[in-house]
Amino acid sequence: MRVLYLHQYFATPDMVGGTRSYEMARRLVEAGHTVHMITTDREARSTRRSQWRHEHVAGIDVHWLPVPYANEFGYRARLQAFGAFAWHAAARAVELGGDLVFATSTPLTIALPGIYASRRLKVPMVFEVRDLWPEVPIALGVLQNPAAIATARWLERAAYRHATHVVALSPGLREGVLRHGIPAERVSVIPNGCDCRLFDVSPQVGEAFRRRQAWLGDRPLVTYAGTLGPANGVSYLAQLAAEAQRLAPEVRFLVVGSGKEEPAIRQRAGELGVLGRNFFMMPSLPKREMPACLSATDLAVSLLINLPALCGPALPNKFFDALAARRPILINYEGWLAALVRSTGVGLVVPPDDPRRGAAELCGFLRDPARVGHARSAAGELAAGPFNRDRLADELLAVLERAVGDAASRERGVARPGNVTTARLGGVR
Repeated sequence: MRVLYLHQYFATPDMVGGTRSYEMARRLVEAGHTVHMITTDREARSTRRSQWRHEHVAGIDVHWLPVPYANEFGYRARLQAFGAFAWHAAARAVELGGDLVFATSTPLTIALPGIYASRRLKVPMVFEVRDLWPEVPIALGVLQNPAAIATARWLERAAYRHATHVVALSPGLREGVLRHGIPAERVSVIPNGCDCRLFDVSPQVGEAFRRRQAWLGDRPLVTYAGTLGPANGVSYLAQLAAEAQRLAPEVRFLVVGSGKEEPAIRQRAGELGVLGRNFFMMPSLPKREMPACLSATDLAVSLLINLPALCGPALPNKFFDALAARRPILINYEGWLAALVRSTGVGLVVPPDDPRRGAAELCGFLRDPARVGHARSAAGELAAGPFNRDRLADELLAVLERAVGDAASRERGVARPGNVTTARLGGVR
């Protein structure tokens, strides 16, 4: 099977960012398939859109197009980046040819080259949904123009309806797809996964990380590692640090990341009197360096601002990396992950609007060795079980092969019985 894998923000373990597409693609290659990843080189100095760069990465044929992009970009600059990639990716996909188009959002504009290539090549398209777009940018106030909203909603419907199958990364995302009238048998839940082998490091790796931070020593460490964007609300962690100063002054808080809100977070931490005292910040780390950071961490953190459209279907990479590292997790949002945290005891859910209470719960958790130990065991069980990347890759492979097989059967005029691959998430389908 020759797969055209479209992902505008593909990242390898040597880069900053989520590596779901890399991990899935390399497993498809290991299963004997050919994968052409069509993506962007976001930090390229050249902006000549015709300068595709091709290289082999872990057996994946990666096609890089220079399209600069950063979290700090404004609305217009982002649209220009989305449009430029969609236009050139469509032509590249048709030029390469294949048996299947697999397009993964975000952005939603990835559907444009996906649909185009699928129709021109007369092959099926599987569409992967990573967030509820355009609901999230509308809720954030990023998308306000009525015409733009109408266009985005039209594109969302077109992506779902043209797709032979839709892969949703959470139960909430699946419900969002079903609301558009897509039959349930055409939608699967295959969540973010845990790369257990990458994060299975010796305690000495974490100890070495601690030694490199003069402010840390053997003190308890609470870590947020990820994007510092408007949706993440990481200033909340500075508020927790301020409250924790009087409850547990030994606890240290670390933010690892970059993004549009970084200056505001630093300013807020300074105003609260915690920056450089019990609250510290460092730049983003490549995925390969995250195991050392999490090995040194006593409590990992995943944060979001309090918006139902954002929180309900949330599936942040940092949550699953914490599981893979067998670390307890603190989150401040409701939704399917909050239900998972509560039912398994893998961490704690704190209120998004009450940092004083959140800090009290955090400090109480860290001072309860039995609870911490149970959370670490629960994290390991979830990582090795329902969120094991190898098992989830097998489920994705089954979906892709099914799509190609169904297309071949239709060409021959042979009907095949329906089927759906859905990851079991603690009883939630």
